[in-house]
Amino acid sequence: MKKDELKGHLSMTTANMMWGLMSPISKMVLITSIITPFIIVEIRVIGAAILFWIASIFTKREHVSPPDLLKLFFASMLGVLFNQGLFTIGLGMTSPVDASIITTSTPILTMIIAAIYLKEPITNKKVSGIFLGASGALLLIVSNQNTSGTTHNSNIWGDIVCLTAELSFALYLVLFKQLISRYSPITLMKWMFTYAAICIIPFSFQDITHLEWLSLEPNIWYGLSFILLGSTFVSYLLAPIGQRYLRPTVVSMYCYVQPIVASCVAVYWGMDSFNLLKIIAVICVFSGVFLVTRSKSRADMEAAV
Repeated sequence: MKKDELKGHLSMTTANMMWGLMSPISKMVLITSIITPFIIVEIRVIGAAILFWIASIFTKREHVSPPDLLKLFFASMLGVLFNQGLFTIGLGMTSPVDASIITTSTPILTMIIAAIYLKEPITNKKVSGIFLGASGALLLIVSNQNTSGTTHNSNIWGDIVCLTAELSFALYLVLFKQLISRYSPITLMKWMFTYAAICIIPFSFQDITHLEWLSLEPNIWYGLSFILLGSTFVSYLLAPIGQRYLRPTVVSMYCYVQPIVASCVAVYWGMDSFNLLKIIAVICVFSGVFLVTRSKSRADMEAAV
């Protein structure tokens, strides 16, 4: 494995571990009913925009051409605003189980879009890897649902909104791969989160100003701090590195790491326990990622001709 590819794999692993941790921590924050899902989205988008601008002060300034600034606007809509906003809205309309299952569609959607737009081949290894990974993620989700005993309160429109969020992220991974390779992660995220913040502030200003921040308990502050710093700032700082060095389908496969991390946290907190089903699920997920990584890209096939 090349050094750049290894850097990409490590970046995507860490980023998705952070996103996986966000799920149980967000539940801890939301259980008080003081913080709503929409407020979490607002904190992530606006807070990350501020943090990336601060970080840009300590890094080399990059000139972004006007055409690329326009492309970054659309990238921010697909990769940040629509993905986070629509998924949060959909999660509020459907069950967490349905929403979790729908997230497993991202690699499939990414593979199809990459085949159409980038002419990436759909190989047997790639299909097998996605199937294995999705199977492992679904096993984890189903096993968690069986042990938690929560009710299933699905809604078809909520499911459609969640699916639209995953389609948005898949489009972002494929359509903006070349753009992401031209700039540093801080420059990219600085502009993407700025655009997203500008779009969300008119709808979120009232919610943020009316929230009684001083009355929040310490554990809520800790949770929100991790969501902003770990699951947003650090994760979105690392994700472009993975997107730069890995194919879109490989990047999307790492979403299957998230339910593994969430399950491990649930076990650690005494909310769940490991069993044979979970062990099989973990093996399936990492086997799937390995197969997709080893599948041939368009460049590999052209070089073999």
